[in-house]
This record gives sequence, structure tokens and C-alpha cells, in this order.
Amino acid sequence: MSVRFYVDADLLGVAHVLADLRADVTYPGDPGGMVKRRNRPPCRVQSPGVPDHEWLPEVGRNGWAVLTRDRRIERRPAEKQAVIAYGVKLFAITSAEQLDKWRQLEIIMSRWRDVERLADRQGPFIYRLTRTSVTPLLSPPS
Repeated sequence: MSVRFYVDADLLGVAHVLADLRADVTYPGDPGGMVKRRNRPPCRVQSPGVPDHEWLPEVGRNGWAVLTRDRRIERRPAEKQAVIAYGVKLFAITSAEQLDKWRQLEIIMSRWRDVERLADRQGPFIYRLTRTSVTPLLSPPS
């Protein structure tokens, strides 16, 4: 099984939980490991401190879908341009409220089936994740 999902450093606590349960999830600094007799290689993004302009091309090249926490992505044209330039598939939790690890995980798990289905689409795209919906901020190519 290969990696399908990259969990950004801003959701590192959630990343550890998901990577312990799924061999297709990685995160910056992930040493790799065995999950249900499936081996996940170490993440190519070696540290949570790697800047966006370095890890975005890597996840785009690999076709990984990104889970991130970015409540201001709608107002950051440079980030949107990077997503487009590198063909990234991005799912962003955009809630303005303070979210602890449990609430972040709740949002992701509430929408997981949608995330899995949409992750198979070609990038670039950005979807906003909330507990009740997945809505496009940047639609995938048709």
C-alpha cells in the first residue's frame, strides 16, 4: 500500500493518530512503520519545520492529498497559487474556533468518506472541511 494522505504539521497530533491506524497516511518527520502488516516508508518531508514552498512540490509530485488547518486560506492568494502550480489536492479545516486535537479529528472523521472519494480526483483543488460539509474553495480541473 502506498501513501495517499499527507497531514500537515499544523495537525501533527491528529497525524500521529491517523498514521497509527492507516498505512496510507504520512506526516512531516514520520519515521514510517508497520500498520496492519503493511509497511509505510519514512516521509520524504523530514521535519515539521520544512516551509510550504518545499513540501508542497513534494506532495504534488507524489499525488498525495493534504489535510491541513488553515482558516485563512481563502484570503491567501500566494498559497492558492502554490496549490495550483504544484497540482496539490488540499483539504483545509477552516474553522475560526480554537480546535484541540479531538475536535480536529472529529471534523476529519466526520467527512472521511468524502475526503477519500475526492482524493482520487486529479488536482489541483482545495476543499474546506467542516463537521457538516466539504465545499470547494478551488475546484478541480474538469
